[in-house]
Amino acid sequence: MRKYLFSAGFALLLAVTSVSVTVMTPPAFASEIKYVVNDVPVTSGDIAHRAAFLKLQRKKGDAAQEMIDQTLRMAEAKRLGIRISDAQVEAAYQRFASSNKMQLSQLDGVMEKSGVSKGHFKEFIRAQMAWNQALSARYRSGDGTGAVSEQDLVRKMLEKGGAKPSATEYMLQQIIFVVPAAERSATLAKRKREADAMRARFNGCSTTHEFAKGLIDVTVRDLGRVLAPQLPADWAEQIKATKVGGATVTRETERGVEFIGICSSREVSDDKVAQMVFQNEGSGGDKNADELSKKYVDELKAKARIVKR
Repeated sequence: MRKYLFSAGFALLLAVTSVSVTVMTPPAFASEIKYVVNDVPVTSGDIAHRAAFLKLQRKKGDAAQEMIDQTLRMAEAKRLGIRISDAQVEAAYQRFASSNKMQLSQLDGVMEKSGVSKGHFKEFIRAQMAWNQALSARYRSGDGTGAVSEQDLVRKMLEKGGAKPSATEYMLQQIIFVVPAAERSATLAKRKREADAMRARFNGCSTTHEFAKGLIDVTVRDLGRVLAPQLPADWAEQIKATKVGGATVTRETERGVEFIGICSSREVSDDKVAQMVFQNEGSGGDKNADELSKKYVDELKAKARIVKR
C-alpha cells in the first residue's frame, strides 16, 4: 500500500516538458479566505493554484474540495505527530525533477508558468508524504481495516491445506553518504560518485564498518532481519533483485546518497510470517488503498467544522 500511495501522489507530470513550452504567463491570483476548515483558512489563491495543478495533470476535479481534503489530511497528520521536514520535501522535489529528466530550474519554470507555483507543489508533496504515513499507521493499527486476526489466520491456513506460507527474510545493511541540506546542490554529485565507487567494491557486510571508517560522513546501519513483506516500497524491488553479498544501486534520498547491502537471506515460515503474508494478500492493492484513504477522509470530514465564506 505504501508504494501505491506514494506513487499516486507523484504520477502527474509525464508530459511536463511539452507543457512548459506552451503555457503562458499565469494571472496574478488574489487571495481571500473562501473556506475555514477547523480554524485553518483555505484561500482563493490556494484554490486557483490547485485548479492550475489539475489542469497541468490533465485531470478533472474540484480544486476547492481538494484543498479542503488536503487541509483535513494535514491536520490529522499533525495530530498523529507526523512531521515532514523541509529537507525531505526538497529531496522529493529534486527526485521528481530527475525522474522527469529535468533540471530544477526547468521544473521551477514549469510550476511558475503554469500557475501552480513551486511552493504549492512542494506543499502538495509534503501533504502526500504525511498522509501516506498517517494512512499506513491506520492500516497497521488493527482497527479492522487491515489486520489479520488469529481466527482469520487459522481459517486462511485451513483453506490452504494447513500449510503456513513462507517469506524471504533478509539481513540488510544501509550505507548512507550524508549530504547536509545546505550543501546538497554543491556536493550531491560528488557524493554520488563516492557512493557508486564504494558500492562497486561492496563484497558482503562483514567489512563495511571498517571500510567506512576511512570515509568522511558515511553512516553504516545494520538493519537486522527484515521479512520481504516489510521491505520499504521504494527499496523492495531492488533488494529482491540483488544477490546475497551484493548491493542495490545507489539512490538519492533526503539524507544524501544511499544503497542497501544484502548480507544474507533465507526462507522462513512461522505465525508472524503467515499473518504478514495473509494480510498483504488481503490488502487489495491500489483499489483497497484508495478506498481506505477515502473512508478515512470522509470520517475526518464528518467531524470537521467547514465554513464557507
